[in-house]
Amino acid sequence: MSNTAPLVLLERPAEGVALVRLNRPAATNALSLELQQELANHFRELSHDDAVRCIVLTGGDKVFAAGGDITTLADADPIEIYKRHTERLWSPIRHCPKPVVAAVCGYAFGGGCELAMLADIIVAGEGASFCQPEIRIGIMPGIGGTQRLVRAVGKTKAMQMALTGKPISAHDAWVAGLVSELVPDDKVLDTAVNMAQGIARMPPLASEQIKEVILAGMDASLESALALERKANALLFASRDQKEGMQAFIDKRHPRFTGE
Repeated sequence: MSNTAPLVLLERPAEGVALVRLNRPAATNALSLELQQELANHFRELSHDDAVRCIVLTGGDKVFAAGGDITTLADADPIEIYKRHTERLWSPIRHCPKPVVAAVCGYAFGGGCELAMLADIIVAGEGASFCQPEIRIGIMPGIGGTQRLVRAVGKTKAMQMALTGKPISAHDAWVAGLVSELVPDDKVLDTAVNMAQGIARMPPLASEQIKEVILAGMDASLESALALERKANALLFASRDQKEGMQAFIDKRHPRFTGE
């Protein structure tokens, strides 16, 4: 039996909430292929777990994730890089139907920044920093660091980050729109879990539809996106949770959503 510690830890800190924690501290949570595979496996399972309504993704107290594992990249050739198909490992996170909250302490560099951007909400500590430093080692972001970044912060800030390789502070990331909420470093995980608890209390069908429509609408024309929104909203009127939510509002009581 192997004594190797798991590279990703799974916890259940509250009802309806799963906490996924990167666990490679000796390597500053560098995203090795093995770690990425464990991460993909967890997200694949959580996507189908009806007991989970929101997921928190975090790293350590000092570092979220340092990026790719350079020791496995330095001598790789183009075909080897292509055949790794890391996009397939990230697909379960990217396509997770449930809301994902990233809790970021310390630095989220390279692949770590790209991983954080896969989350729907980013809670960052005041001491956190974000960076796409790939240009400094002769390459460029390859797992969404150009495309998701420009959608999050706009062209000029994305260009600055990608072309200089310099980090930006959590405050600057918050001002630019990359970070959802900025809190003291020692409050990051509690804030993220409490936020996830609040989301987990909401009707899960509505949460999933909101996430799906926002993401799909970002790359569609306004008219097409509005059509998606109208149809998704109408669909929710077929759910029991819609009836429960509106009746609870009328009755002046707290609703109990079942996901039906």
